[in-house]
Amino acid sequence: MTTLYQALMLILNVVWFVMIAHIILSWLISFQVLNTRQPMVAQLWFGLNRLLEPVYGPIRRILPNTAGLDLAPLVAFIILIVLQRALQNNAGFFYSY
Repeated sequence: MTTLYQALMLILNVVWFVMIAHIILSWLISFQVLNTRQPMVAQLWFGLNRLLEPVYGPIRRILPNTAGLDLAPLVAFIILIVLQRALQNNAGFFYSY
């Protein structure tokens, strides 16, 4: 069971880093530090969007429409942190004696 705990934590950590990269990239694009007309930036941006859209899509359907402000990444980030903390607080369940 320890392996299951470690695998779940690894998956949540990878999703955490991908979400952080997406959030930082969105800020850099919004403040015009990076331009999506650059091929590398466009590939990275569209790739991260395709990875995270299955996570953000259901959240966007639940949240009210806020013009120009997407709260789905924030809500997904909070849910991810809650999941990580719940796993850490219940880590004893995964260890067998």
